[in-house]
Amino acid sequence: MSRVAVLKGGRSLERQVSLRSGARVEDALERLGHEVVALDVSHDLIERLRDAAPDVAFIAMHGRDGEDGTVQELLEILDIPYTGSGVLACVRATDKVLAKHLMIEAGIPTPEFFAFNETAFRELGAADALPAIEERLDFPIVVKPSSQGSALGIKFARSAADVPAALVAAFSYDSRVLLERHVDGRDLAVSILDGEPLPVVEAVPTGDGFYDFEARYEIGRTEFVCPAALPDGVTEQAHELARRTYRLLGCSAFGRVDLMLGADGELTVLEANPIPGLTETSLLPQAAEAAGISFDELVERIVELALERAPA
Repeated sequence: MSRVAVLKGGRSLERQVSLRSGARVEDALERLGHEVVALDVSHDLIERLRDAAPDVAFIAMHGRDGEDGTVQELLEILDIPYTGSGVLACVRATDKVLAKHLMIEAGIPTPEFFAFNETAFRELGAADALPAIEERLDFPIVVKPSSQGSALGIKFARSAADVPAALVAAFSYDSRVLLERHVDGRDLAVSILDGEPLPVVEAVPTGDGFYDFEARYEIGRTEFVCPAALPDGVTEQAHELARRTYRLLGCSAFGRVDLMLGADGELTVLEANPIPGLTETSLLPQAAEAAGISFDELVERIVELALERAPA
């Protein structure tokens, strides 16, 4: 058995989700017989990690610092093996704009988009380009910050009048935003464990609206279907696109790729998540369960993969 430091919380806007993921992982690790050191990440992380001297760090952080390569770099400096993807994959996946450019270059279908930072908007007159962007993308347009997860800061602009408020909301989360063509269709997720895709999960929000932050984490706000009931061949296509995206970004151990199945039957990739949630409503545990992998078995495999990757 191993001494496992569970890194959770931190200063991200997804802190509460991270605390829930971390607590659930801690319970599983204890059931599995590991020695658990719970660390709510703060300014004294390095000192606490040195004191704890773990065999491996289980990263249950979401968003800023946890998924963007920051804590991974610190763990590499301390020579502590850690779960999930490495620094470069986290950087690529967390930056939605960078990830989408890489997808386009690799021929992976992703909704058309435009992106600009706050400087372009405030100082270079990017606002004057909005009519052209709106014409190219057509309404409704999805406006989202470049580097937040869990659908934080995402707004739908159903007309030109909605765009300024949506931009203000997105800029409150990040200095870079993207405007993306809205795909009307079914919200799918393919989780990947050790390079192999798990059964497809479909998220079906109850009532009106879309799969936003509240719908993701409030029990009863969304119905999940796993395995998703898809037309012939679509599951295989979704698996293949998820594999390609996962490899393109350099992800390892586990991750999740979010896709849309459009009304036209075409699949497009929205984004990849290098540290998917592990809460009661999160998609990776649901997909694992559908594949016959219990939550405890999932956690154990993630730890094993981290230790296998560690230098001898």
